[in-house]
Amino acid sequence: MNKLLVHIITGVENPSRAVLGFLVAKSAIQDGNEVTIFCAGDGVTSLHEITTQEMQGVGLGTLEDHLVVLKEKGAHLYASGKSAAARGITKEQLEELGFTPATPNKLVELTFEADRVLIY
Repeated sequence: MNKLLVHIITGVENPSRAVLGFLVAKSAIQDGNEVTIFCAGDGVTSLHEITTQEMQGVGLGTLEDHLVVLKEKGAHLYASGKSAAARGITKEQLEELGFTPATPNKLVELTFEADRVLIY
């Protein structure tokens, strides 16, 4: 099984790019790969319940649709705690969406563990 890390640093300012990252991650996990997502920087702006429901990329579906599959298939979901706090997103809000708050050190660890890393 291949291990893919998708690092999402784009958020609501470019919904097509952000949602594309989640769609690619969903496609990888559906193909039987182990998938980890790490949202950081502006990428955490997508992690509000209402945003996940409404945000969609052009022809790419909604973020919520992709997150449902990723969670069902056991994707590992992380978000930068510092990036979230700086943007008014609480630890509890991240956890309600299934994301574990994490540090830059965790991102480095995940990067070295992955076979491939994609950045959106």
